[in-house]
Amino acid sequence: MANKAPVKKKRSRSTAPTSRLRWLKRLLLWAALGIFVVVGSVCVSYAIWASTFNMEAVKEMPSRSTVYDVDGKIYSRLQGENRIVVPLAKVSKHFVDALLAREDARFYTHRGVDPIGVVRAMMRNIAAGASRQGASTLTQQLARNSFPERIGQKKSAHRKLLEAFVASRIEQRYEKDEILEHYLNRIYFGAGVYGIEAASQVYFGKSAENLTLGEAATIAGVIRAPSYSSPLQHPDRAVRARDVVLARMVDAEKITAAQADAAKKEKLTVARKRRLQAQVNYAMDAVDRDLDVLLTDAQRAEGGLKVYTTIDPALQKQAEVVVDAQLKKVESRAGYGHPKKAGFSREERDEETGTPYLQGAVVVIDNASGGIRALVGGRDYADSKYNRALMAQRQIGSTFKPFIYAAAFSRGMLPGSRIDDGPIGEGEIQGASNWSPENSDGTNKGVLPAEQGLIQSRNTMSVRVGERAGLGEIARLAGAVGIRDMPQQPAVYLGAFESTLAAITSAYTVFPNGGLRRQSYIIERIDDAAGDVIYRAAHVEAPALDPGVSWVVNSALTKVMQKGTGAGARSLGWVRPAAGKTGTTNDYRDAWFIGYTSSLTCGVWVGLDKPQKIAARGYGATLALPIWVGVMNEASPKQYPAGGLKSAVPLVTVTLCARTNEIATSGCDRAGSAYSAELPRSMVPRDSCSQHRGGIFAGAEPRERERGRSSVPEGVLRSFRKFFGGR
Repeated sequence: MANKAPVKKKRSRSTAPTSRLRWLKRLLLWAALGIFVVVGSVCVSYAIWASTFNMEAVKEMPSRSTVYDVDGKIYSRLQGENRIVVPLAKVSKHFVDALLAREDARFYTHRGVDPIGVVRAMMRNIAAGASRQGASTLTQQLARNSFPERIGQKKSAHRKLLEAFVASRIEQRYEKDEILEHYLNRIYFGAGVYGIEAASQVYFGKSAENLTLGEAATIAGVIRAPSYSSPLQHPDRAVRARDVVLARMVDAEKITAAQADAAKKEKLTVARKRRLQAQVNYAMDAVDRDLDVLLTDAQRAEGGLKVYTTIDPALQKQAEVVVDAQLKKVESRAGYGHPKKAGFSREERDEETGTPYLQGAVVVIDNASGGIRALVGGRDYADSKYNRALMAQRQIGSTFKPFIYAAAFSRGMLPGSRIDDGPIGEGEIQGASNWSPENSDGTNKGVLPAEQGLIQSRNTMSVRVGERAGLGEIARLAGAVGIRDMPQQPAVYLGAFESTLAAITSAYTVFPNGGLRRQSYIIERIDDAAGDVIYRAAHVEAPALDPGVSWVVNSALTKVMQKGTGAGARSLGWVRPAAGKTGTTNDYRDAWFIGYTSSLTCGVWVGLDKPQKIAARGYGATLALPIWVGVMNEASPKQYPAGGLKSAVPLVTVTLCARTNEIATSGCDRAGSAYSAELPRSMVPRDSCSQHRGGIFAGAEPRERERGRSSVPEGVLRSFRKFFGGR
């Protein structure tokens, strides 16, 4: 039997589609696997990238450093973001509810990214055919605002992904309330302010914890479009944004419809007083200069510092006003020959140098502490940043004479010592044989008591007093009171050398302080953002002048205000006890007045930035003294009492001989040279007059009651004097 050939089976028609289906499944599986790998790789990459972000930076927010005045009130702010960081507990619940309803209703349930919000935003954007709605949570916004340089602000898939992964890390690192607090303090609210506290103060003039429902909804409505919805610039748009927020709050069941209606009826009343502008003046320039020395660049850049200064804002403002007002009067005088401030063009200004018009400067120092209460370095900081109070080196003229006399008093000269006011003879002054300075009035008054040379500012007497003191002693004293680099030449007897207004004003404080020099300063303390003190003024003080000598100079400068070159203060309205000295340099190029009360020392300078004659007879008494009176009259008597200037040491009354400055004898009395003086005990001469014979007459020596050396009755002592030939 023959074998049969095998029969081929026919393939089912369904076999081919099944094979294709399997192939398609495999393809889809591989595609899904590929997508999974790609997505996973992307997620891993972004997760690794996000892990490089320092989460501590989320809570470290740069803010403007705040400058406080002498009373602890905010005076100004320094460069940086205008932000005031506050805890969540200090923010109105109305605002928190408004913010969550408007920006992130599921904030407390998601973990950084809101899936429901993402899907909703995608569907609405697809329906609209454009990107109309975002889905960023508060945490994502916080991530973007915490790392703006690394995440970026431009909308893109890359930004969204990185933002989401960084937000996830933030959620892992911080509790929800902490995230919310950091958000509230970091976000931009328009009008140049950051954080809810600054926004609340700028828009409504109140703290964030006191916001009403309507105000809270208004600020919440600003976040998405700060410029467009600004209550300051566009109140109508701000109201519409507010109403949208209120409606959202009703939907989120944060408030009732009735509460929303009531809030909508609130009139939008923004703060009348705009946000605190940074003070731009010479006092802040002085603060800034000191901060450059006291802080590192990193400390300044980080901000958030609290800088407590010694500035008295009322006195500072008065000083600024008075300087400009008084110098305008000078410019308005007939025959005034210099450019006037009114005609100055700011287009041609050089802010770092001077101006062609008349300038002035003021420094006010608290005697008890050395704190600078006011500092004016020019008439207009916008015209010139050149701080004349600190930087201008000008000849100080007769304002230096009190230190010449102090040096001579330290070496035995007394206020009543006779000094010749006659012309300086050729060769009389060592080292300047041809120098023959004259008195400003062109007259000579003969032999006068030494203190009259200071009271009347007699040049010839002052030169002879300087010779008596010696350049070495004068230089030592100048250094002790803070006047540096005094040249050792006779011209210094008349102040023919340069110093700054701040230095000479500080030097004068030794007189009301009984010879004690307290270093002047303008920054009392600096706290960092954490509240830790990083700087505190040292309050350096040291004896610079014998207390008795200080009193003798003080007494003479008091008479300057009563009957000397400063007597014009009374006609200008000054009525309180004070002491001071005028100063006028050659050819009326600089006009000065440095004066003090028991509480304050105030220095004034007037001149042109390019030294030249200000005006004919432009004395310190006519140009600088009116400014001094205008500033010092503003000083509150309660805060800065101006009682009688008192001696730091006991004073005794003694009768002296005017010719020898020794204890007077009966011969001095007969010769008419005996005079009575009140002196510090340390300055009373020990010996009786060597020129006039006779015993010491009654009352010539310091009274035993004041000397405290004996309880013997004065009558008994007088009898003994008579027995031995005295009176």
